[in-house]
Amino acid sequence: MAATKEQNLKTQRWQRKRRKRRFLGFLSPGKIRRGRRRYYPGGRQRYSPRFLYSLRVEGFSPGCTHVFKILQWNLCHTLIQGQVVTVNQAKFDRIIWIVLDSVGIGELPDAADYGDTGRDTIGHIARSRPLRLPHLTRLGLGNIKPLENIPPVPCPEGSYGKGATVSPGKDTTTGHWEMAGIWLDQAFPVYPEGFPRTLIEEFERQIGRKTLGNKPASGTEIIKELGDEHVRTGFPIVYTSGDSVFQIAAHENVVPIAELYRQCEIARKLLDGPHRVGRVIARPFTGPQGNYRRTERRHDYAVEPPRPMLLDVLGDLKVPVFGVGKIHDIYNGRGVERYVTTKSNADGMARLNEALVRQRSGLIFANLVDFDMLYGHRKDVEGFAKSLEEFDALLSPLLASMTARDMLLITADHGCDPDPVNPTTDHSREYVPILTYTPEHKGANLGTRSTLADMGQTVAENFGGRIPHGDSFLRELVSAGRRSSRMSAD
Repeated sequence: MAATKEQNLKTQRWQRKRRKRRFLGFLSPGKIRRGRRRYYPGGRQRYSPRFLYSLRVEGFSPGCTHVFKILQWNLCHTLIQGQVVTVNQAKFDRIIWIVLDSVGIGELPDAADYGDTGRDTIGHIARSRPLRLPHLTRLGLGNIKPLENIPPVPCPEGSYGKGATVSPGKDTTTGHWEMAGIWLDQAFPVYPEGFPRTLIEEFERQIGRKTLGNKPASGTEIIKELGDEHVRTGFPIVYTSGDSVFQIAAHENVVPIAELYRQCEIARKLLDGPHRVGRVIARPFTGPQGNYRRTERRHDYAVEPPRPMLLDVLGDLKVPVFGVGKIHDIYNGRGVERYVTTKSNADGMARLNEALVRQRSGLIFANLVDFDMLYGHRKDVEGFAKSLEEFDALLSPLLASMTARDMLLITADHGCDPDPVNPTTDHSREYVPILTYTPEHKGANLGTRSTLADMGQTVAENFGGRIPHGDSFLRELVSAGRRSSRMSAD
């Protein structure tokens, strides 16, 4: 019995010594031989991602910062070989960020400069009829501002606020870039009278055929107007909108999808300097005469974002990023490790839920475009209302699958008020809602954020990084106190 006890003590001492050796070997700037195994700094360790955190050690070499991964330690600082080591523990292992494209929440102070006085996307939709949005309501949507048929709740389950756009403009690129920490000095150019004739002529020369259109238009309306002529001649339809876009529509049976993409790539190279539009967009459609419909093979060609922005920072920190929808296109693929395109909001939420099973850490970044593409620009108030209700219902499985180490962030990039009293179908210069939820923490009032970059800064700080603009609200999220029970996903 005594021998067994002594043997157990020896075993425990040996295990403690082995753990210590592994840890020191992992931190050492060179490889260290430990028995039969070699340990390398930054080498792959067989530990759960939940217990892996970012370790920044400064001073191993002049002007250089070495980033390693270590096991969770209770000490925030320790001394190793005379070096001060700071352990940055991420508050959340995984952040799920969903952008509801065009779901604004009231005019910005400078809305009059854009002709958007009185625009209020959510407000006008909520006024049209009672909305069934139980999850968004409990997260605090009605607490952001007074909304008809969406009452505030006494104790919201999530943190809530609204964000302003600092950069000039009101398009997808401007909004998403600002979320990532990029402030623009000037807005991307728009073409209310169509593109300059010299530009169109050079585009036609390079693609080897004439074009149709060259005017601002609704995408669905212009293929009704010019679709038959396009099918007869094979000339692609070029059009724009109130936003900084150069769009090319073509029937898939007339212009093969690969050729349409090639034409978009040519346009992207041409549209530089003073004509540097935010996006070139391929708009394929199909169907018989009189029943044309746009397909899901849309593709966006954005301009290259300036460095550094959020996804660059996360990439440098080896934080995995999974893009859903047009996220990959908006940032030109920078920092997006894996991505999927989507056919609809429902498909986007399905892809997002699949990603939750596969990716247990990092950022899952999604854009849901139906609100903008199908309802906002078409001034379809009822369709917009039903789409919001559909999204709310699709939140249920996502909320049920979240863990205590997850954070959900829901926002928008701009507005697109479908109220029929508005004279145009363009995007609108609006605040965007900000809703967050974590199963472990209570909700808090985030107030009015001065820039969309506050969201990106929050994500960056969580993973141990920093972006050029924005003030993080991570502290407000984690200091709100712990909740007694998680939000139900009924």
